[in-house]
Formats: sequence, structure tokens, C-alpha cells
Amino acid sequence: MLVDNVIESQDPGLLESILMPFDIYNDAAQNALTMLKQRFLYDEIEAEVDLCFDQLLYKLNEIIFSYYKSRAASDLLDQSFIASCNDDNKYFVKPMRFNEILKLRRVKLLGRSIDLRSLLTQRLNKLIRENIDFLFDRFEGLDLCAVVELQQHLEILKHSHNLLSKDLELDSFSLMLNEMQENLSLISYSSRLASQIWTEMQNDFFPNFILCNTTQRFIRSIKGDRHASQRASVPSGKSYFFCGSQDLNAAYHNLAAMYSEFFGIPHMFAVVQLIGLRSLPWIIRAILDHIAVKVNVLIPKIYGLQDALPKSIGLLPFDGGVAGSQKIIHELLTWGTKSELKFEVLQSLKEVGSALYWMSLLDLVLREIDTTQFMQTAPWLGLFMGTDGQLKEVDSGNRPLVSLFRLANTEIVSHATCQNPNSFNIMLKQAEAADLIYKKNIISASVLEYALAFTSAALDKHYSKLSANPKTGFIDITTSKDFYRIFSGLQFEYLEETVLESSRRHDSWGDSVAWAGCTIIYLLGQQLHFELFDFSYQFLNIAEVENAAIAHTLSFDRSKNSNFLQGYEILLEAMRKARRLNNHVFSMLRARCPLEDKVACAIKHSGAPQHRITFVNTLSAFETLPQKEA
Repeated sequence: MLVDNVIESQDPGLLESILMPFDIYNDAAQNALTMLKQRFLYDEIEAEVDLCFDQLLYKLNEIIFSYYKSRAASDLLDQSFIASCNDDNKYFVKPMRFNEILKLRRVKLLGRSIDLRSLLTQRLNKLIRENIDFLFDRFEGLDLCAVVELQQHLEILKHSHNLLSKDLELDSFSLMLNEMQENLSLISYSSRLASQIWTEMQNDFFPNFILCNTTQRFIRSIKGDRHASQRASVPSGKSYFFCGSQDLNAAYHNLAAMYSEFFGIPHMFAVVQLIGLRSLPWIIRAILDHIAVKVNVLIPKIYGLQDALPKSIGLLPFDGGVAGSQKIIHELLTWGTKSELKFEVLQSLKEVGSALYWMSLLDLVLREIDTTQFMQTAPWLGLFMGTDGQLKEVDSGNRPLVSLFRLANTEIVSHATCQNPNSFNIMLKQAEAADLIYKKNIISASVLEYALAFTSAALDKHYSKLSANPKTGFIDITTSKDFYRIFSGLQFEYLEETVLESSRRHDSWGDSVAWAGCTIIYLLGQQLHFELFDFSYQFLNIAEVENAAIAHTLSFDRSKNSNFLQGYEILLEAMRKARRLNNHVFSMLRARCPLEDKVACAIKHSGAPQHRITFVNTLSAFETLPQKEA
């Protein structure tokens, strides 16, 4: 009762005397043995002491852990959030002097000496492990957007561990984290967290999230989950498993809620930080395999759509206007009985596009991290920015890191009292090796370029069925079996559905379909064909010509109605937006995957196609990454 009173009162003055009530048991036990000579009474006192001391350890362990979690959460809380609060004092944790209790190694109790510090260390080690396991269990019951919340709580726990380590010899936090992630083996590239992230991506993220290219974010489709994922129930935990206090828990919950409805750059930073460079290649390999699998699933379905197209498709005539052109397109696209097949093709394209864009976000994050590391290591490597904006390097003999160790080695070895000069020579060689290693890391590869090359290799064996070579040596404007014709028809019908049916807006598929379609078109060397013969692009050209012709007529006859395109404005605007998105994707592809360096074909200015050049990619070229089954 006295200990509970001290804990509940939160009085720093009483806290240092929390062990004083046990002196009552010491006196009672001594009187029972020496004055009353009652062994039975001593046994009863001893049993009660065992129970009370165990309860003391439990309560003391909880209050110490809660206090340090609160301190860590308060230290890491966003300062702009605190500044905007009317009552910011509730996020301030008043200091409590636990350091004196944590120093107690000999507590006298019933004639025995108990190491309280060691017992608290053992229990806090166990509690930190339980906290990590609870956070992982909680993440496994949520979707991928909760990765930011997981990162926040692990950062708080890590900071709490650092504060406690000033007074206690706790186990290494990285060791405990790897232990709870089941990632202690030197030959294992996977982990509990990496496996959960990939499971969420495969079962929920790729099928059910759509991309908004403008905001660089993925959001859950308003149509609901097309593939329902089975998750464990979210466990409930005590307040010290989160942030230590109710106010701080509420604050961090509100901050995490800002990132719970989308996946973007902040989530990608959290993924990279949590799984680390050890498990990141495993995730990349799994995504690349997913792209290859989806491409193999997609190709037979495209064959089914190819069979439904006419043998020859010509250019749309301008004399029929937009209404006549729309009617002709409907006659060419005879896919009315294959709605399910179209849905499966669009779904597969969406997943491939989402995977490629996910890799582009990862590429942005890794480049930012590499730039930060470069800024930290460049001064030691003798690298500096010249007046022309180019990176320059000092002479190899004057690099700061090597020069520092060379001077130290010369001074130490030349000193008469130096007993073992070889060890300092080895230190100099290690500095030179470190200089070379860090300099090589400055030029880092692009994950997105790697993914595009892998996708190109996956498309290689299907090239003959998706891209027919022209028989005359020039562009064949009537070809109907190439992939760009399939995507052109799908895009036109999709844009019509988003306009005509209010329930099927852009949120149904997002921008991932355009990313996948344009990427496949580009890697097959069909970009110029697509830009020349796409149904939507031709439709826009016809509308522009008709608009100019009617405007010219109206300038002479004011009595005519100028609303000749009434009913087509929304469709034309949707087509313009689609063209801007396609141009953006093609621009990115040209910058990251030039045709002259990849497997593709180009078209000369004369109109003659330049067939596949340079080298042939194969999937065996990408076997250097660890397998996802490892």
C-alpha cells in the first residue's frame, strides 16, 4: 500500500524512499525470530515479502519504462506540432530521479543481499523485447500505410533504450530488434518485417491501391478491395507500449493518422529505414519477380484481345467529324463480349504500373540518402564542387582521410618508443582501402533503371507476338496486332467509361495503367507508332480541326450555333489529361532508359524502322540479387 501510494503520487521526493517500507518487514522478521521465537510467524513474513517484492519489481519496472518512454516521446515530438497546441505543457514530462534506484546493487532483505540493478536490467530487457514484438504484431494487423506509425514507435523505443542505457547495461537495441525480426542468421536476407511488407504489397497494396501521379501517392480504391487480404486482429496494449502517457499517445496517434490514408515518399523512407540495406535487395528481387509473373499472365490475355481486332485498321477520316470518328472506333473495337478479359488486362497493367512506380519512389529515396551520405563523406575523400558546378578531386596524395592517417603513422613509427610499427602501417593501409570503398559508393546505380531493364528482359520472349516487323521496310499504318493498338483501344474505352458512367471515375484504376502501358510500349519500341495512331490522339486532332472549321464558318454566319462539340467537352478534356500523363511517362523513360542502350527499336527520320540493336537482355543477367525464398 505504501509503495502504491508513492507510485500513484508521482512525488520525486518520495520515490527515492520506495524501498523503505521493506525495513518494516526486516524488523518484523527479526522480532519474530529473536524476541517471539516463532518460526511459523517468520515463514509467514517471508512469504509476504516474496510476494510484495515481486510486486514491487513489477510496478517499478512499469513506472520506469513508462517514464523513459514518455521522455523519449516528448523529445521526439514534432516541435511545430507542439507550437500549434494551446496547452503544450501536457506534452512536457517532469523529471523523476530514477538514477539513484537504478544504482542499487545491494538491497538487504531478510538477511539476504539482492542486486536490484541486475533484476531491473533483466526485466527491462524482457519488456523492450515484448514491446518490439507487440509493435510488429500491431503492424501485421494493419495495411502498408501503417509503416510510418511503426517507424515512429520504434524510434521512440530506441531513444528510450538509449536513455536507459546511461544507467543500465542493457542488451544492444539492434540485437534485440534483429532477434524479434528473426534476422540473426548471416545468410538470411529476409526478416519478419520484410516478409510482412512484401505480403502486404502482394496481397493488398498492388491489387487494391491506385496511383495519383500528380501527388506521387497511392490511395485505396473507392471501389473497395478487389482482393481481400486476411490479416490478424490488431492487439491492444498498455500505454507504455506506445508513448508512455495518454496525452502523448493521442498526439502521436493524430500524427500517424495523417499518413494512414495514403502511401508516398514518407512511407518509402520508413520502409528503407526499417528493413535496412540487408533486406532491401530481397524486397527488390521479389518485386521484379512479381513484375515478370504479371507480364507472363498478361500476355495470353492480350492475345485474346488481339484476335478480336480486325485485320487492318486505317487512319480515322476527318470528314466524319468527332461523332463519325467515335462511331468508327466503336466498330473497330469489338470487345463487347470480352468485358471480363478487359478487366483482367487492366488489373494486370495496374499492378505492373504500381510496381514500377513503387520502384521509382524507392529510387528517389535511395538517391536522397546517397546524397546525404556523400555530403558527409566528400570532405574526407578530397571531393569538392568546382566553380563550374562539376565535382572535382584533389590529388591522390593529398586526400584528407589518407593524409591524416599517413601523418599520424609517420610520427608514431619514427618515435623511439614505438614498440610495434607494423600495426600502424596496417592502419594506414586500411585507411587507403576505406578511401577507395567510400569513393566507389558515391556512384550508385538506379533501382528504377534496373527494374526497367528487367521488364525489358521479361518482354523479350514475347516480342514477336507484340510487335510485328513491317514487311515493306517502312511504318505500316494498318497494323492492328501490335501492343500499342491494344493499349490504345483500352485507353479510349476506359476514358469513355469514366465520362459516361459517373460510378466509374478515374479513381477506378488511377494512373498505374498508363505507367504500365506506356512502359511496355516504349520497351517494345512502339512509342512513335502510338503517338501517331492512338485513337484518342487522332480523336483530339479531328476535334481540333472541326473546331477550327466551325469557328471559321461562324465568323461569316452568326446565326449558327457554336456549341457543336456539346457533350464531348468532358471526354476531350479527359483525353488531354491522358496525353499529358503519357508524355510525362515517356519523358521519364527516355531519361532513364535510352533506346540506344536497351533492347528496343527506333524509327529513323526517313520513316524506316531501326530494329533491335546493341545487346540482348536475359533474365539470367539479374540472378545476382538474393532469391526471395532465401
